[in-house]
Order: sequence, then C-alpha cells, then structure tokens
Amino acid sequence: MTFVAFLRHLGFAALLMLLSGATVRMMIAVRVMDTPDDRKAHDRPIPKSGGVGIVVAFLLGIAILYHYAAFARLADGYFLGVIWASVAIAIVAFLDDLFDWPFTVKLGAQVLAALVAVGSGLVVTDFRIPYVGPLPFAWIGIAATLVWILFTTNAMNFIDGLNGLASGVALIACLFIVFIAQQHGGWFAYASAGLLAAGLAGFLPFNFPVARIFMGDVGSQFCGFMLAVLAVVASRFDGVELSFLLMPMLLSGVLFDVAFTLVRRLLQGEAVTRAHRGHLYQVAHRSGVSATAVTLVHWGFAVFGGVCCLVFIAVPPANKMQIPFITLVPQLVWVWFVVWKARKAGLRCWG
Repeated sequence: MTFVAFLRHLGFAALLMLLSGATVRMMIAVRVMDTPDDRKAHDRPIPKSGGVGIVVAFLLGIAILYHYAAFARLADGYFLGVIWASVAIAIVAFLDDLFDWPFTVKLGAQVLAALVAVGSGLVVTDFRIPYVGPLPFAWIGIAATLVWILFTTNAMNFIDGLNGLASGVALIACLFIVFIAQQHGGWFAYASAGLLAAGLAGFLPFNFPVARIFMGDVGSQFCGFMLAVLAVVASRFDGVELSFLLMPMLLSGVLFDVAFTLVRRLLQGEAVTRAHRGHLYQVAHRSGVSATAVTLVHWGFAVFGGVCCLVFIAVPPANKMQIPFITLVPQLVWVWFVVWKARKAGLRCWG
C-alpha cells in the first residue's frame, strides 16, 4: 500500500468518525433512556443506543466501499452476506433497546444473522493443529463458526457494563486487525476493521471517561457480531497459520471474563439466563475499583493480546500454539486480584 493510499483511507475514516459522532449527538437528543436498577453501574437515567452512530458509519462506509472499490468485489458473496446479517443484528438490537425484548428474541435474531453469514461462505475451513494436521470434517468448521459468532456477539453485549470498556476493547482489536491485515493482503478485513474502528472512534468520546450516552444493545451486539466475523475472515490471511486464533487473543479479556462467569454460575447451580452482576469486571467495580481503572485494565488486556498476535505471526509454526496461552497469564492474575478485593470488601455473593 502506498503512503498516498493510506492517507486517503485515513481521511475517509476521519469523515466516518465525524458522521458517527454527529449521529451519537443526535441519539443523545432523542433520549432513549437507560434507567438504573440494582444490576447496573449508573445511578441516574442516561441515554442509550449511541451504537447507532457506529452502525451508521460502518454501513455507509461499507456501501461506498462496495460501490467504488473494485477489490471489494473479490469477496462478493460474504461481503453482501456480512452487510445483510449486520443490518439484521442492528435492527433487532435497536428495537430491543426500545422495547426490552426477551433474550430468546435476541438470540433468535443472532442465530439467523450467524446462519446468513455462514451461508454466504464465512466459515473457518482450515483447522490445522500442530503435530496433528488439518481436521477432516467440514461440519466441524461450520459448527465452530456458528458457536463462535453467537458466543462473541453475546460476550461483547455482556461486557458492556462500564464506560468505554466494550467500545475501547473493540477499537483496539480493530486497529490491530487493520495493521495485520494490510501486511498480509487481507483487504476485506482491513477495510471492515477500519470502518468499524472509525465508528467506534466517533462514539468513544461520548462514553469515556464520563458517559453522556451508552452504546446500548445496538452497539454492543453489532460490534460483537462484526468482531466475530472479522475473526473468520482473518482465518484466511495468506501465510499466517492458525490465524483464526488472532481475534480470540485480541478479545482474551472479554472472552475469559464471560467464560469464567458462565462456568462459575453453572457450577454453583445458578440460572445462567438470569440477569446478574457477577462478571469479574462488575465484581471488581463493586469491590471498590473505579470504573475507569477497570476499563483501562481491559484495554490493557486488548493491547497485550495484540502484541501476542504480532509475536504469534512472527514465530515458527511449531511454536505458535504456546502464544495464545500466554494471554491467560494476566487473566489469572486478574482473577486473583478480583477475588482478593471482593473478600476484602466483604462481598460474599457475586450475583
């Protein structure tokens, strides 16, 4: 990529960032309010659905890209599949912000969107395990892709409970994917991650460190879905074995928190669909750690995951499988710290 082309892309992203910010301002004026309750961190009504700005910026950018960028047509099938699936996710999530639909309705929309994405060709097809080789069954890739999309979409939704946490992590992940994709010819991932980053950059100043508006489900579910899709696209990077592990490393903090909380609740016999305040980041905040500090810790997890991705790409294939496990080290330290803080604060119930 030439320097002139990079500047052109940067200028386009800046325009989309301004569009996102203007749309977020409009949503503040519209005042779709998020009222506080005993499982939320805020103590006064605050507007939500700021994620509309992210969605508008991304979809406008992707439409312009599809119309004018010739290379975008190289991935015609899943390009269009991603657009329609992301639109479906955004519409249902926005309606949920308005009407607070049951989880089953949201899950149904997510399943439909995931099926559209998979049906358009977005499937991880090359599971090559060191010392084992490629897994032989195609259905494994389809099933794994569906589970991955659904889990990541909901993980970003669950983690969106403190100012700037979900949006900041998503922005950092997108920036790393942009950098990696342009080095390995992943132009669809480069463009999509850049467009999503532009939308997030326009939203984040309105949400961190002080929240004038929340992303809402329309923002968190949309970002989760797109990050999941980008992981599948990244699995096809040229010359990078096991590249389907890049996004899990970038989102290691989010995925670990949600997985840890899910397993803990299952072992304790709790209803996993019941609303709660037992995520690690929520317990840390309830134990006296400031919301800003918790958010910055998770941004640090994302940056650390990004550095691990760069190391992962650079090392020989035989050494790659050790790198993802390194991202667990700060997570285990975080668990120890949160448990210690919770005990010190006298929190006996994590729900």
